[in-house]
Amino acid sequence: MKNSQRTRVRIALFSVGAGVIILLLKFLAFSISGSTALKSDAIESVVNVIAALFAVGAVIVAEQPADREHPYGHGKIESFSAAFEGGLISLASVAIMYEAIHAFFVGPDIKDLSTGLLVNLGAGVLNGLLGWFLVRSGKKHGSQALIADGHHVLSDFFTTLGIGFAVFLVWLTGIIWLDSVLAFGVGLWLAYTGYRIVRTSLGALMDAEDPEILKRLIDAISRLKPVDVITVHDMKTLRAGRYTHVDVHVVVPEFYEISRAHDLVESFGRFILTETTIEGEFHSHVDPCRQSYCTACRVSPCPVRQSPFAEPLEITPETATLSDQEEAIRVSKRTSLA
Repeated sequence: MKNSQRTRVRIALFSVGAGVIILLLKFLAFSISGSTALKSDAIESVVNVIAALFAVGAVIVAEQPADREHPYGHGKIESFSAAFEGGLISLASVAIMYEAIHAFFVGPDIKDLSTGLLVNLGAGVLNGLLGWFLVRSGKKHGSQALIADGHHVLSDFFTTLGIGFAVFLVWLTGIIWLDSVLAFGVGLWLAYTGYRIVRTSLGALMDAEDPEILKRLIDAISRLKPVDVITVHDMKTLRAGRYTHVDVHVVVPEFYEISRAHDLVESFGRFILTETTIEGEFHSHVDPCRQSYCTACRVSPCPVRQSPFAEPLEITPETATLSDQEEAIRVSKRTSLA
């Protein structure tokens, strides 16, 4: 097991252990207070622990190398893990809303609210620290599962703060039915949180374009491309866990020999990945300029040049993702205007 994988697994296991401690504290707070709102907070912590356990497995599987059956690796399991977690959150929201409705009509058995509230807030502070640590670690080590788990834990932290304030109002005013109403509100908030996580995860599973990754790549290409990389187009990115697979067409001078063009785009791809700190692969398709880019090409001397250089082509997210046909139309319009 690589050091990077060991680190991610240790972080995921730490999340499980911390989640269990926080869960026990929250159920202790509920048993002391009898508050339905605090019970709803404890129910969400059950989801946290289950999700953290699933994240451990996802991190381990995601590190398996690519094989014949999975040529792009196993990183998608992390997106599946995040979607599973979102589903668990939505399921917990239904259970919480059921408990809230039941308590509203039957009436909660309120006991020592002040002590229960203090214990719950202590657990909430631990949750906030854990969530911050998971998001920070997930971004550092490129793990979608850890990032999703961290965002969920952070949402739980803010939920705990809201519940704490609400339960304080119940304790202050003595209006008992507020406890059930607040618990129902927590259920609604969690339903929205679960929906948001599932939507994001399904986008990754369906290979939706990642605008942030695309922008980082295009910014680096615009700044760092050598003179003989005239432009790029038909760029696509595919995220699989912490790995990014980049496919792009690179336009080079048509008089270059095959070996020279190959070495150029290979070294260019490695350089861009290094500069953007993106972990993955850069697959490039070499397109000859076909004398269509003369006004945008600074290569000199050029034995096939038809017109003098005027200005380079601007590379943007819109132009970099144009298909071959769309790129041909763009270049044709530029040539006719020149």
